[in-house]
Amino acid sequence: MKYIPKKEAVLLLEDGTVYKGKAAGKTGTTTGELCFNTGMTGYQEIFTDPSYFGQIMLSTNVHIGNYGVHIAETESDRMKISGLVCKYFSTQYSRPDGYASLEEYFALQNMVAISDVDTRAIVRHIRDKGAMNAIISSENTDIEFLKKELAKVPSMAGLELSSKVTTKEAYTSGNEGAAFRVAVLDLGVKKNIVRCLADRDCYVKVFPMNSTLNDLLEFSPDGFMISNGPGDPGVMHDTVKLVSEIINTGIPVFGICLGHQIIAECNGVRTYKMHNGHRGINHPVKNLITGKCEVTSQNHGFGVVEEDVRKNPDLEVTHINLNDNTIEGIRMKTKKVFTVQYHPEASPGPHDARYLFDDFISNIKEFKTSEVNIQN
Repeated sequence: MKYIPKKEAVLLLEDGTVYKGKAAGKTGTTTGELCFNTGMTGYQEIFTDPSYFGQIMLSTNVHIGNYGVHIAETESDRMKISGLVCKYFSTQYSRPDGYASLEEYFALQNMVAISDVDTRAIVRHIRDKGAMNAIISSENTDIEFLKKELAKVPSMAGLELSSKVTTKEAYTSGNEGAAFRVAVLDLGVKKNIVRCLADRDCYVKVFPMNSTLNDLLEFSPDGFMISNGPGDPGVMHDTVKLVSEIINTGIPVFGICLGHQIIAECNGVRTYKMHNGHRGINHPVKNLITGKCEVTSQNHGFGVVEEDVRKNPDLEVTHINLNDNTIEGIRMKTKKVFTVQYHPEASPGPHDARYLFDDFISNIKEFKTSEVNIQN
């Protein structure tokens, strides 16, 4: 086989730091907020997670692409990251039922990547300095030109991105004759969240984020899911208004990740941009209700202000992160509403937190029973 040398590529960070490597994926230029994920596996689920929209993903795992891609491991219709930074980008894969190499997948979806860089050095840099905007280019490596292009990229703080990834039309999933009906407000929902609901005998309808309360209620839902998604929750005022209306119906609500932050905002709890955020499949969380700990899959760059939660008499902290004590879950004391900051659908990640879907179904059952009792 004839050796074809890789093209040169450059990664330029917002603070002027430069890393030189090799081109992977499509030859081109891309920008976004540079952040890192510590997962050892599950790269395809990460790349297709809508919560990563607008972000360049740096993988701390050395080898990326060694098991190719699989049709069942996509969490949305296409890759949602803006680009990839990795140490070794594998052009071959070993899984018998994989359908393509990562190189083919990136080329098909016009995705730019850079490999053969010191990812440990980059992680240490942004771990200390914080997540920041960056630009990757394999078509123009002139640093001064790239600095001008990077200066045009807006900060993630203050950026609303869910409207870029929400479904354009409502759609359904599961058995129409299922025991429960769940309306999902799509802020960037992952396929496996919908699947986890359908697996629990739910007929699910996924709604665009600009839906009205009447749109949602026409489905006659027994419960509401407020999904994960990208961007700054602090600027999503229309969504906060809609979710407040949803909460006031008294119907059970479950919020995940961005949904957790939006429900916090509905209760007067501020959100903030984290220094680095949490991204990986190995984050330890303690359930304060049961006293048990769980290893979780996480992907978020914003958090909720602990002081605001503690001051609200209608809110209870249910989960905390054991690495930094940030709040990972809350519930309302007067309504069947609870949230978690992490991803219980576990794609990728351990299944420790799947019980939260069962808790949601239990709330729905109690709500339906109380409704029947009131009517009788």
